[in-house]
Amino acid sequence: RQALEEMRALYERNQADVSDAKSGRTDLIFLIRFRHCCLLRNQRCVLAYLYDRLLRIRALRWECGSVLPNTVQFHMSAEEVEWFNRYKKSLATYMRSVGGEEGLDLTQDIKPPKSLYIEVRCLRDYGEFEIDDGTTILLKKNSQHFLPRWKCEQLIRQGVLEHILS
Repeated sequence: RQALEEMRALYERNQADVSDAKSGRTDLIFLIRFRHCCLLRNQRCVLAYLYDRLLRIRALRWECGSVLPNTVQFHMSAEEVEWFNRYKKSLATYMRSVGGEEGLDLTQDIKPPKSLYIEVRCLRDYGEFEIDDGTTILLKKNSQHFLPRWKCEQLIRQGVLEHILS
């Protein structure tokens, strides 16, 4: 906001000096060019800042899943939330289009797994959790389970489960 206010002030001063320069004051041309360079620099800085935020928002989709935590969403603008939702839908459409009938979840196994099953501890009450073979497991606080990595990786990222390292 501060950079935008500075840019607005520089632009208004340049507009006033341009009209004076047109009436014959050629000594203002260098000042106008200097201000214009300042405007371009500020524009590059604002664009770099916005691009960095965009990259961080995109990374949130891969780290947190399709639902943003309220603490993160509180600090985002309405346009950023809208961009996140469009990116989420676009990624979901792509993942459904590859990998056969069920699609392919690209957010799973971000790091290559060392084993297919891992031991996890439940950090909070979650309720029933179903595995592909139809087995239902009750995830209660402090309970430990031996589960397929790809089924519980999302819950680990959400803070429901904790991977127990031996």
